[in-house]
Amino acid sequence: MPISLSTKKSLRKSQKNRKANGIVRKKVKEIIALFLEKPTEGNLKAVFSIVDKAAKVGIFHRKKAARLKSRLAKKIANKIEVTAKKELSKKEPVKKKTVKKSVK
Repeated sequence: MPISLSTKKSLRKSQKNRKANGIVRKKVKEIIALFLEKPTEGNLKAVFSIVDKAAKVGIFHRKKAARLKSRLAKKIANKIEVTAKKELSKKEPVKKKTVKKSVK
């Protein structure tokens, strides 16, 4: 247990900050999990917002925030490519017209 007044105050302050940081970390994990379940543009914006706020406050390093955002954005890009390929494969191929040659 701290003895001096300044160390007592420092302990109180660090406990308070730890609690606040834990809340933000928990929100980030929840929103990322929600995004991974259903990757949509709206969910991606929510993830970007909360990760940027965490980086601004100092909970995440700015490069970690950028790395997270990049990896999650790739999931959206991959999903769009996969759906586009599925749509293309669903279309019926165009049949070539055959020209009958008349025999004389």
